[in-house]
Amino acid sequence: MISPRNVLRHELIGLDVLVVEASNPALVGLGGRIIDETRNTLVIRGGEGLKRVQKHCTRFRVTLPDGILVEIDGSVLVMAPEKRINVQHKMRGK
Repeated sequence: MISPRNVLRHELIGLDVLVVEASNPALVGLGGRIIDETRNTLVIRGGEGLKRVQKHCTRFRVTLPDGILVEIDGSVLVMAPEKRINVQHKMRGK
């Protein structure tokens, strides 16, 4: 089961997300559903259509299936999604 402690070991595609901090201030407040992920980006489908957001220098607030909010520093996501399975990082539950 996906939880704040193991969120990085799970698939992010399909989760709702909100950009809470970004080096590009125009991205702050962007929200929607994660529909794709690459090594360096998340693709988010929201009210503005599809947006590709750099992981590095961005903080995301992800809503887990049980409604728990988790903030993730995008720099810990900068790797191929399949390689994250063996990496553990501390997440903040909100």
